[in-house]
Amino acid sequence: MNPIGNLLKRFKPLFDQGGGLRPLWPIFQAADNFFFSHVEEAEHAPFGRDPIDIKRYMSLVIVALLPSFLAALYFFGPRVLLMLAVSYAAGGLVEVLFALVRKEEINEGFLITGFIFPLILPPGIPLWMVAVGVVFGVLVGKEVFGGTGRNLFNPALVGRCFLLLGYPAALSKSWVVPQSGDWLLWWRALPDVPADAVTGATPLMLAKQGTHTPLWDLFIGHTAGCIGETSILMTLIGALFLITMRVASLRTILGSVLSFLLLGTILHWIAPTRVNPPSFNLLSGGFLFGAVFMATDPVTGPVTGAARWFYGVIIGGATLLIRSFSGYVEGVMFAILLGNICAPLLDEIVIRIHVRRYAREI
Repeated sequence: MNPIGNLLKRFKPLFDQGGGLRPLWPIFQAADNFFFSHVEEAEHAPFGRDPIDIKRYMSLVIVALLPSFLAALYFFGPRVLLMLAVSYAAGGLVEVLFALVRKEEINEGFLITGFIFPLILPPGIPLWMVAVGVVFGVLVGKEVFGGTGRNLFNPALVGRCFLLLGYPAALSKSWVVPQSGDWLLWWRALPDVPADAVTGATPLMLAKQGTHTPLWDLFIGHTAGCIGETSILMTLIGALFLITMRVASLRTILGSVLSFLLLGTILHWIAPTRVNPPSFNLLSGGFLFGAVFMATDPVTGPVTGAARWFYGVIIGGATLLIRSFSGYVEGVMFAILLGNICAPLLDEIVIRIHVRRYAREI
């Protein structure tokens, strides 16, 4: 056994029933589960076979997010690391407190929420807003529903929506022009970035003013935007990994992208001054990032195959409509939350159709 295993084994009696640190058992169990896999096996029927457990699922998603995170680190500097640390610290504290109160395990689900939340924020956002947003997202978006596996909405998006509605002016001043790897500039490592010196408009903001960012810059990520969403190349690498590992639903991703492109093509032909060209729309903003990493959340999305197609169609269509005909330049966040609301209903409709079909065959 390695040193970590020996250390955990030595302190385990303190956290067992009757031990002095028994109330802190969820914290010890979380550490044990983080470093080691479960060894419990069912001794009698019924037996269950699951191709992937929660820990492996979370690990694979984080691996898929790493390309986008490294691109964010390259373009926006080490302040990205501070945002990630604050997200994990503040949100993790909420997870631990609820686990202690409920006397339940600390679920690995927060590993993704804490990692993905800073990736959907502007790089110049104050760090205290990162903490407030992730706390609100974990608390209201997940814990009030009972924790991981019971939440209706994606917690990261709930936190992002709270910041957008609560602090719109601050977020609008937090967009930073990437520095092409010049990330050793002293001010980028500081908690508070001097926004007046680095503020820049996102491609969707510029498009509202009639200026379109070159598609190559959008593809590579050399644009202002949320730190994890700017590089389409890195998003596609992560998507390929998730699809290959059969973690993300290809139906949801294709349904979102195809409906987005089809509706965008039609509306651009009808109203070219209101709707951006399909290629620009697809590569700008956070649509692809959201479709790959958040719309495919297995907890808040549908579970039936047919429902996932319609779920994707709702997200793709709603994103385009909000972008083009509302006061918001981006709509993927609201579109996915709308999809979360519709997911249970879509599953119920598909299941009812299948039940009636089987009843007629009998």
